[in-house]
Amino acid sequence: MRKSLPGKKIIAVSALVALLAATTATPALAVTKPRDEVDKALKTLVRDGVPGAQATVSSASGRTWSEREGVGNIETGTPFPHGSKFRAASVTKTFVAVVVLQLVAEGKVRLDTPIEAYLPGLVRGNGNDGTKITVRQLLQHTSGLYNYVRDLDIDEWRHRGAEPGELVAIGLAHPPLFAPGASWSYSNTNYVIAGMLIEKLTGRSVADEIDARIVRPLGLRDTALPSRGDERLPFPHARGYTPRGTGLADFTEFDPSAAGASGGLVSTGEDLNRFFGALVDGRVLKRAQLTEMQRTIPAPVGIPGAEYGLGIASVPLSCGGRFWGHGGNIVGFANLSGAVPHGRRVNVVVNQDPLPDKASDDLAKALDTGFCAR
Repeated sequence: MRKSLPGKKIIAVSALVALLAATTATPALAVTKPRDEVDKALKTLVRDGVPGAQATVSSASGRTWSEREGVGNIETGTPFPHGSKFRAASVTKTFVAVVVLQLVAEGKVRLDTPIEAYLPGLVRGNGNDGTKITVRQLLQHTSGLYNYVRDLDIDEWRHRGAEPGELVAIGLAHPPLFAPGASWSYSNTNYVIAGMLIEKLTGRSVADEIDARIVRPLGLRDTALPSRGDERLPFPHARGYTPRGTGLADFTEFDPSAAGASGGLVSTGEDLNRFFGALVDGRVLKRAQLTEMQRTIPAPVGIPGAEYGLGIASVPLSCGGRFWGHGGNIVGFANLSGAVPHGRRVNVVVNQDPLPDKASDDLAKALDTGFCAR
């Protein structure tokens, strides 16, 4: 439920060499070169400690290929399955932000109205004040609300699950980190509240709204926000692992309501590529709302040039330009996903979280390779 985003400079190939390569390479080589580079990046991930990894790369036209390394099950040694379904974690936030922005377009909510106007009495106590926190600040992580995940004992809550109000109460048990709008701090509490806002405005569950507004229109056949008690991942999937002692414990079965609207989504690399591609190409939101979503501020996530909008990040690429996307970490799985407008869409997922020390950087580099390899 945390995010991790890439960015590191490399020397670009000269225009002349690039032109010669493009005009002399056979079609097979033109495809093989990026795949080889991505496969090498995945091998590094596995070498540095994750059981398995999969990268899914799509062109603007929808042509998709994938590479995988390592295992999907450490007991049987079976490979990371093709088209693996996984817990997409905080990538859920982009879906939730899209639904809120569609409601903005419908005139049902305003970004700069305090959340108190829609959910009276919810955000209060210990210095937290919903009359001063706007919908925009929730979506952009500038509310100052404490991140409830920091206090969540995942082993205790694994099969228990939770209602949104319980999760919000954990966050509100702490005073705010700063005055609303004064700074930036990533908080899952913000998006649990955004999910509650969606349900209040529509009278339907967040899962139903995501399905009706995004999943079905885009044909995302393998994407859903599971309900409380729905612990199993659909087939096919890798097993998800988390460090325990000197080894790894299987954490595949997990009640996603402990993440809910902040990170409970299940999806695939191909579906996420389709979603982010459609989003940044302007096929999911109206122009005014996409502009608001992409109105970014610097995000102190340790990556020079990274910025955060409303449920989406803008991140520089080593080959120039930027991609729009999100990352997600939830016990058992970590992934990064995004798209370049009218260009490539890339997802990289591993079946372990928390990650080994080097693997977080490796994951970011693998995503960057997916965008930049030519």
